[in-house]
Amino acid sequence: MNQAAAPASDARPPESPLRSRGFLGLLAYRFLAILSYQIVAVTVGWHVYELTHNALALGLIGLTEVIPYFCFALFAGYLVDILPRRKLGMAACVGLVASSLILAAVAGGTLPAGLGGFGTFTIYAAIALNGVVRAFLGPVNGALFARVLKREQYARGAAIGSVVMQTGLVAGPAIGGVLVGWSGMALAYTVAAALAALAAVAIITLRVTEPPAPTEPVPVFKSIGEGMRFVWKTQVLLGAQVLDMFSVLFGGAVALLPAFITDILDAGPEALGLLRAAPAAGSILIALWLSRRPPERGAGRLLLAAVAGFGLCIIGFALSTQLWLSALLLMASGMCDGVSVVVRSTIMQLATPDHMRGRVASINGIFIGSSNELGAFESGLAAKLLGLVPSVIFGGCMTLGVVAATARFAPKLRRLNLRELH
Repeated sequence: MNQAAAPASDARPPESPLRSRGFLGLLAYRFLAILSYQIVAVTVGWHVYELTHNALALGLIGLTEVIPYFCFALFAGYLVDILPRRKLGMAACVGLVASSLILAAVAGGTLPAGLGGFGTFTIYAAIALNGVVRAFLGPVNGALFARVLKREQYARGAAIGSVVMQTGLVAGPAIGGVLVGWSGMALAYTVAAALAALAAVAIITLRVTEPPAPTEPVPVFKSIGEGMRFVWKTQVLLGAQVLDMFSVLFGGAVALLPAFITDILDAGPEALGLLRAAPAAGSILIALWLSRRPPERGAGRLLLAAVAGFGLCIIGFALSTQLWLSALLLMASGMCDGVSVVVRSTIMQLATPDHMRGRVASINGIFIGSSNELGAFESGLAAKLLGLVPSVIFGGCMTLGVVAATARFAPKLRRLNLRELH
């Protein structure tokens, strides 16, 4: 009788990740940090465009953040693999608090004497600080994810994590837009600082075991090189990261939303919050579906199809002149991107050994996280050279080209079934 019962027990689905207190604590840290960062992102875009009325200035926001991010990302991954991860996460959240308070001082006109004439410069300096602290947020989350869940829970955990992340991406811009329209930018920045402080509390009180520190110190550049070689040799991991990086680099239109709203859609800051939130709303819908039905078979083909759909939605958005249609197209692009996020996150967690999760997560951040900021700069520069609408159409077409190239040169990714990585 016991022998007959064993197969039935093995056939049971893995326990829900939501039963893990450590996973819930990690979700709280991620949600609060994202909420804080997104409130700042939507507010600072409006702030800079209000001061400059220049699309290129919007692109420079991304460039200002991505340069320090690039400089610190690999070293952040190395530190995450050798130092207490919770303390590093807390320090990063404190950095978010500091940058938000600096921006609040600029918006409120309360800068110290002598700095009042450097408001725009101070804005970019605060954004640069955000770039440094963001280099730590992703690797800390990625490394602790594998400590609070079992391998068989990774796919569902990635989908649930995507729901939480995208909820922050929905709520953050919406809250930021409402706060700016209702009470001004200083209050929006202050709220962001308070949320970052709560994220610091959530990560430092997280109940999780951390891996032991290395018995012998490994030279920093040798350690970073090991992580880079691992990613380079793992085609499914490298292909997924390259696909996402270039699709976001060329297909991102979010940085230009203030210009679209002002010059084409003729709306105000509340519409900015709506359109910034629309892609995340779509991602939430698809991630909720995938949390119940995690993708396994045909995951590689599904990933390629989703990124192609993303490019088509961006082209449609560029051609739209109606607010409701623009919002629907951005929501559809978010649904496509949500599939990409879940599949890519699951690949990274399943394919990466525990002792180098920080380094691999930092490399992933360079590919994925920095592509948003580089994409913002590319969008601003392309808009300056080609015009607002043609530049976004060009980006969508380039995304379709990236999908075709990835399908051709990464056959292992194209044929991937996630069950092969368990």
